[in-house]
Amino acid sequence: MSPFARGARDGAPFLFIMVPFGALFGVIGTEAGLSFEKVVAFSAIVVAGASQLTTLGLAQEGAPLAVAVLSGLAVNLRMMMYSAALVPHLGDAPPWQRAVIGYLLVDQTYALAQARFEDAPGWSTRDKVAYFAGTASYVFPAWVGATAAGALLGAALPDWLPLGFAVPLAFVALVAPMLRTAAHAAAAVTSVVLTLALAGVPWNGGLLIAALIAIAVGAEVERRTT
Repeated sequence: MSPFARGARDGAPFLFIMVPFGALFGVIGTEAGLSFEKVVAFSAIVVAGASQLTTLGLAQEGAPLAVAVLSGLAVNLRMMMYSAALVPHLGDAPPWQRAVIGYLLVDQTYALAQARFEDAPGWSTRDKVAYFAGTASYVFPAWVGATAAGALLGAALPDWLPLGFAVPLAFVALVAPMLRTAAHAAAAVTSVVLTLALAGVPWNGGLLIAALIAIAVGAEVERRTT
């Protein structure tokens, strides 16, 4: 099996999460008053469900535009860490390929690529780029297509359809297999506990505080155990 085909095979199960997640954003976006074109453009430009929901939610709560935008960017700061982690594997790829990879880098593609690259040390950069392309072949059409469907059919979708399940399920499916060390577990537990404890902080400020403290805790545990 070629690296591209293997990536496509590994990425296919995430459609069961990405499609309802994208549809959920389409529904929420139209209910918030955005036009169909703006909702679809939002997904096509940002390509990041958690960041999109954060920004839109804060805007609905009347938060200042700067706070909404900065919060969305803060949620997406993990993409910088993803990019840094993939440099040893994909850093030798041509600039245009790295640009496309950066655009299609999401939680699912990163998790699959990082795990596969560690298990295939003999792969060349070309093989790794092909594998990433396979995992990402679903990302744009599934995410933007599901957003469009949600925006168009939102009013017609029955209330009992639990689209919201996709959000927590997506992150549980991604994070759980990656908790391999004490530092990972410490950061995860800290973030969960503090996010719940600080849920009352306005404009999702508790989430940002919890993220920063969790990163510090994880780094300290790693320092002490290395």
